[in-house]
Amino acid sequence: MPVEALALELRGITKRFGPVVANDRVDFDLKHGEVHALLGENGAGKSTLMSILYGLYRPDEGEITIEGVPVEMDSPATAIDLGIGMVHQHFMLVQVMTVTENIVLGSEPRRGALLDVREGARRVAELSDQYGLAVDPNAVIEDVTVGTQQRVEILRALYRDARILVLDEPTAVLTAQEADELFQVLRALRDDGVAIVFISHKLGEVLEIADRVTVLRRGVKIDTVPTAGATEQSLARLMVGRDVLLRVEKAEARAREAELEVEDLQVRDDRGLEAVRGVSLNVRAGEIVAVAGVDGNGQQELVEAISGLRHPDSGRIAVGGREVAGRGVRTTCDAGVAHIAEDRQLRGLVLDFTLAENLALREYRSPPLSRGGWLNINRMTARARSLLAEFDVRGGDAGTLASSLSGGNQQKVCIAREIAANPRLLLAHQPTRGLDVGAIEFVHRRLVAERDKGRGILLVSLELDEVRSLADRILVMYEGAIVGEFPSDASEEELGVAMTGGAGQTAA
Repeated sequence: MPVEALALELRGITKRFGPVVANDRVDFDLKHGEVHALLGENGAGKSTLMSILYGLYRPDEGEITIEGVPVEMDSPATAIDLGIGMVHQHFMLVQVMTVTENIVLGSEPRRGALLDVREGARRVAELSDQYGLAVDPNAVIEDVTVGTQQRVEILRALYRDARILVLDEPTAVLTAQEADELFQVLRALRDDGVAIVFISHKLGEVLEIADRVTVLRRGVKIDTVPTAGATEQSLARLMVGRDVLLRVEKAEARAREAELEVEDLQVRDDRGLEAVRGVSLNVRAGEIVAVAGVDGNGQQELVEAISGLRHPDSGRIAVGGREVAGRGVRTTCDAGVAHIAEDRQLRGLVLDFTLAENLALREYRSPPLSRGGWLNINRMTARARSLLAEFDVRGGDAGTLASSLSGGNQQKVCIAREIAANPRLLLAHQPTRGLDVGAIEFVHRRLVAERDKGRGILLVSLELDEVRSLADRILVMYEGAIVGEFPSDASEEELGVAMTGGAGQTAA
């Protein structure tokens, strides 16, 4: 009986960017009807390898075969024609267009010379029903949830008859419920024979959804293993090359005076609707207070108000006793607040600036980085080199543009800048989003170390494991209000009930 050809095979793929070898003779294959996970640390070469597959880069060496036939992948258009679809970590959707318009864009059904919108909506609804990807064909993208936007990205690939689907960090911006829904969709696609490449840093998810796992480390393939019999610890060891501590070890907090005091805060969202309703909380020096909740329950608006990015309707915000509510970002920074932003590309970095420039964004106005209105480039560069080494930022040096780094390394640049500012209060909003397991371990240890130095830390995270590992106290936010305070040893069940509007509790 003849052996069925592989859906995809990459052989000996090598890609260099100047002196940096992003992929070094990498082999990777994909079978029909399987989910093959691609794991590796930030900067390990995963995105480069998939960009080569999708025609965004040309390999320096190596061969790509589809269904056993060698192909030249010279552009994304070629990849699409060969049945490859890619859902990027940062969605590529036109916000002011409808779901249907985004899905059919570039392959629009027509009636004569005119766009046939009704036929497009019909075909979108048909695909949606076939794979359980629930969307409203007529909804505008800017009005739908992040989870819905991801379904639109997948439908766009399926609309073009993709039989090989590449998902880059597909759950990075999803709630737990949305991730579960995505996995149901991926199982249906797998059962239909679609071959799926699943890139993720979340080892539990990889074990849940993948059939096989290939691990890259610094551009080199380390191994390909079945998920049957693998553990989070064994995969982490392959990724990092050493044992990784998956739980945070920390001493009892020694909390002191309040660094942050929030009283009866009222904040509206971009639509003018009440997003934060009468929130009061405090964070003391030497403790980590975590805010948990399902995404979209006012966490973003709360952080923006505290950091000075959003003007509250009413209420009090004080940092070290200094009133900062509604007084802007500069006043808040001068009061001693550092902000690790949720969206590193929108709020954390200037992508067209060098790493040295990005690392100086908080302190460029002050000695030793400037004097008399003139920047000291040598000192900026020396400081950047020190921070890049301290925070293990890979893929560039002080003169590298921020846009050229992987997402995880961009995040480490943001974290380095904010911690280096020596703040009284550190606002950490999704600080490990998009980070690999080794980098997460580093960031968690660093946050605990900053707590032990006496900083107050307000952690806002959608990851319950992270919340429970790091927090000394846990506040649950639901529909814009704090509905419960819990000790750090609260169970996921207790927190889950409060996060969905059930009864909360106040810690003793």
